[in-house]
Amino acid sequence: MSVASLMQRIDHTMLKDAVEAHVRYLARKPGGRRAVLSHVDLTCISLEKAELAEAEFTGARLNGASLSGINLSSAVLYGCDLRDADLRGANLIRADLRGACLRGANLAGANLAGCDLREGRIALQERTSGFKILEHEERGGELTFAVLAGADLSGAQMTGAWATSADFTDANMTGACLVGAKLSKANMNGVDLSGADLFHADLGGASLRNAVLAGVNVGDANMDKTDLTGVVGTPPHVVYVDDRALTEILSAHEKFCASHGAEGEAAKFGGADFRPIRQMRRRKLSGLSAPGSIMVGLDLEGVELQGADLSGADLRGANLKNADLRGARLTGVNLTRANLTGAILDPLMIAEGRFLRTDLRRANLRHANLRAAQLRKARLLEADLEHARTEGANFAGAELDE
Repeated sequence: MSVASLMQRIDHTMLKDAVEAHVRYLARKPGGRRAVLSHVDLTCISLEKAELAEAEFTGARLNGASLSGINLSSAVLYGCDLRDADLRGANLIRADLRGACLRGANLAGANLAGCDLREGRIALQERTSGFKILEHEERGGELTFAVLAGADLSGAQMTGAWATSADFTDANMTGACLVGAKLSKANMNGVDLSGADLFHADLGGASLRNAVLAGVNVGDANMDKTDLTGVVGTPPHVVYVDDRALTEILSAHEKFCASHGAEGEAAKFGGADFRPIRQMRRRKLSGLSAPGSIMVGLDLEGVELQGADLSGADLRGANLKNADLRGARLTGVNLTRANLTGAILDPLMIAEGRFLRTDLRRANLRHANLRAAQLRKARLLEADLEHARTEGANFAGAELDE
């Protein structure tokens, strides 16, 4: 039986009424009812930024749909046809996508944390009869050729998922379950796979350049011709710099800052791995010189790093909310997916009428959160701000590429 005979059709007015009633349902207002759009033909529909959390779309046809910014958190999209759909920036947290076909879909910057892309019955295409519901056919979610650059897939259930030649560049896949996933020829450059399970996964021909592979299970995985150039592995339990523990060096630096140089000593070193340091929030580390250091995923909320040299450091996914980075040297730093909400990157006053500007030249700020950040007069020449969130950020007098 062809999908055309199984699919219900719905006109624009009926769909609009269903969406509006669902919004009332979410707000627990009178007249609200959950949107149930199972086995409905919504091909090429436009539902951008629609509020459809918890909605039911089992077996629906949404191929080619415009769904950027849509809220589908906890929605049921079991066995849906989402081929070539535009889901950029969509909220799919804990969505049920078992058996869904997302082949060629654009999920750049989407939030799929905790989503379920495991096996489920799916709609498969035949030349003669088009799509058919095959009750006996089960396979993982289909992500072949999909774009998931900068997406959040932390904790996603992707056992057996098909993602051949998919683009996961800079995605957050921490703690994701990818057991038996088909990831051959996928672009996984810069992906954070910390704590992910890749047992028996197929990574043949995939590119994982500069990926984070801390605590990853790759037992029985196919790594034939996999590009692992520059990967960041599991950090050591204790980090030493010139035979001194990093914790000791940082404590001495804090004393130096607190005493205005009377006690302790200023820290100057490069290339250290800060990940084993458990407590970094709100520490006073002004003037720290640690170029090229690894700080992937660290919680640095409220840290004081005025005038610090972190050039070339790896701060992917780091939490720098409300951090004081005035006058810091951040040239070539990797801040992909970093949270810089409310961070201060204004000039640092070093003497009467003299200021040191924050230097972010050539910095990677893709998918970073810069909401309400202060970047007055900051140097951002050649910086990559693609898909960065800048609502409420202050760029007054900043040097930006034209």
